[in-house]
Amino acid sequence: MPLPIRWRYLLSLLCGAVLLAGSPLADTRELAAEVDEMVEVEVATVGLAGFGGPPVVLLREPGVREVIPIFIGPSEAGAILRGLAGERPPRPMTHDLLGDVLGEIDVTLERVYVDAIIDNTFFGMLELSLPGGKGTLLVDSRPSDAIALAIHVGASIHVSPQVLEAARNIDYEGLDEQVVVALGITVTPATDDLREALDLPDRPGVLVSDVRGPAAEAGLRPGALLIEVNGEVPVTPLRYLELVRDTAVDEDAHLRYWQEGEESELEVTTEVPPPQPVPRLRHDVPGIRT
Repeated sequence: MPLPIRWRYLLSLLCGAVLLAGSPLADTRELAAEVDEMVEVEVATVGLAGFGGPPVVLLREPGVREVIPIFIGPSEAGAILRGLAGERPPRPMTHDLLGDVLGEIDVTLERVYVDAIIDNTFFGMLELSLPGGKGTLLVDSRPSDAIALAIHVGASIHVSPQVLEAARNIDYEGLDEQVVVALGITVTPATDDLREALDLPDRPGVLVSDVRGPAAEAGLRPGALLIEVNGEVPVTPLRYLELVRDTAVDEDAHLRYWQEGEESELEVTTEVPPPQPVPRLRHDVPGIRT
């Protein structure tokens, strides 16, 4: 499948930037905020701005009980949702391909920055670690592309105070049947078919589809039914995000869940867990080439 012109240009620009590292030509834009002032965030899900508006990616800001929406494009929204769900298509899509290219030329995406908003347009940067210990390189990027790529390769995401403050004024709504990540726990609706297949109890809650970080270390596993967050029931994935967001500042989130026939409890820090890349899956289909 041929790449869109914009992405062919981006790939050539990226490879050229790596070759030109250390040259003045490599410096196209400087970060608009100091790195140590930026806040690391967790990508929670994708929603819509207002009622039926453009897509936004929802970023959970730990410690201040906020969820921050950032405008993105429809294709990037799909890529982000696939990454949150841990899905990787049989053949690489655009963001998968760019991540693979970085790996093949031994360049690591360390961090993504959403550092500025000018005339209602968000600006972002990729921080790349060059091969052979030759230092790092900043590459200008749309935040939507940068965030989608960060999810697929497992890079951390950092947002400037200016962007956080401006984005708080954007109203948003969730999507139906959405995937939500918070505290390193990915949840989806617990449908009747899934309840039957997993032998889940007939009680409200959301299905845990993936776990990483402290929650996984404490014993929570995919297939569990999450039934309480801080004493309240997460009846939908978006409600789960809201309950995590409303956890008191400087306190851990208290979770109750059903797993393997038993109810258990755990407390999880609201800090952003370490990012992990989407696993690479190989699907060899004889006779089909794309």
